[in-house]
Amino acid sequence: MRVPVKRFPKKPVTKYGQFRPCIKNGDLLLCAGSGFFSRMIQKATSSVWSHVGFVIRLDAIDRIMVLESVEPLGVRTVPLSKYLKDYDNKGNPYPGRLVIARHADFATVPPARLKPLGQFAVDLFGYPYDKDEIAKIAARIAASYLPFSDKDKKALKRDREYICSEYVWECYKELGIEIEHDPRGFIAPADFAKAKKVTLQAVLRG
Repeated sequence: MRVPVKRFPKKPVTKYGQFRPCIKNGDLLLCAGSGFFSRMIQKATSSVWSHVGFVIRLDAIDRIMVLESVEPLGVRTVPLSKYLKDYDNKGNPYPGRLVIARHADFATVPPARLKPLGQFAVDLFGYPYDKDEIAKIAARIAASYLPFSDKDKKALKRDREYICSEYVWECYKELGIEIEHDPRGFIAPADFAKAKKVTLQAVLRG
């Protein structure tokens, strides 16, 4: 099943504990948040999706980690279970809805390639969240559908600041997995949802 972009999927909800064994390295966590910052991203990108991260399994310590860039902390990792049980450190789950999606090309990634992916992703921990990029996205949308120019392409290169989708895009790119950009010159959570090789795996709850 493809991941809807404009609306949240109508797939039945699955308990995290039941689906946990099925989660694979590289799986995407797509979030439809309900907070102010989430709504700003949703409005700017005309999508239900406000956040994206990706998963790495650490089976040796029985943890499934989400690697992501979040406002205002920047690039970090947290257990996926935190989203479902204690997102705010006060015992409350993530303020919104969650799905797990999967890019088909991850099935062909040799296990040996996961180590350099992990190293690349971890080396970016601590990089700040790119707040200005959200304003840039809104400005590009307001300016209508401009072509994706060479200048825009340069803007997508690493600048030591990331919104969530930029971080995941760069990590995927390390494996040769490309996600198409919005033609207006940015990468958004919605672009992962609508990628042809990305399919919905589960709608999660705690």
